[in-house]
Amino acid sequence: MPRYKLTVEYDGTGLVGWQRQAKGASVQELLERAVELYCGQAITVHGAGRTDAGVHALGMTAHLDLPREDSADKIRGALNHHLRPAAIAVLAAEPAAEDFDSRRSARSRLYRYRILNRRAPPMLDRHRAWHVAPELDAEAMAEAARLLLGKHDFSSFRDSLCQAKSPVKTLDRLDVARDGDEICVTAQARSFLHHQVRNMVGTLKLVGLHQWRPTRVAEALAARDRKAGGPMAPAHGLYLVEVLYDNR
Repeated sequence: MPRYKLTVEYDGTGLVGWQRQAKGASVQELLERAVELYCGQAITVHGAGRTDAGVHALGMTAHLDLPREDSADKIRGALNHHLRPAAIAVLAAEPAAEDFDSRRSARSRLYRYRILNRRAPPMLDRHRAWHVAPELDAEAMAEAARLLLGKHDFSSFRDSLCQAKSPVKTLDRLDVARDGDEICVTAQARSFLHHQVRNMVGTLKLVGLHQWRPTRVAEALAARDRKAGGPMAPAHGLYLVEVLYDNR
């Protein structure tokens, strides 16, 4: 059975996340339904990771094995036709090596968190950015973010239900940048703990409000205790931007 790699964009509003759940529509379920309508068989679509309910994706990677070969354009067009009216689009479909695995083959994942920092509430972006009305000090947030870079035990930013075998992760990038009323936090690592990015952003917000000194973030990290970290940022500001792979 030929294997194909998919690049998928979706608006997570109203969805239970990537993974199929007992209740509620998931990205995986809707994709698999579209695949079955296209090829006439029930096929499992494997994603590069699990995004939470309400989290968006600009470039989620997935793979699947189809019962027959077909052109990439035809596969993409057919799946997008059967996905309507869901807010999910297959941006690209391409042949993949038989040992390609969207999750295990990934070498890095890039996330972006959007904060709309203005007094007026958002209208166009109300389900796509975290609205924080008080002014945030983005430079202080960036200073604190640098203290989290590298290989650490991230237990202070780990959800209690996280199933990862180890809390140790290597954070390759954590940037904070302001552009007008918007502050973007960009995080990159090979993999993340459950809710790690959202917990880091919620903690950085406290620094931006001057409720925490930047050095307190390092102290929270060293505590290796979720109670030492800040609150969790809401899901709707988070985007999976890209999953990176070695050239194959």
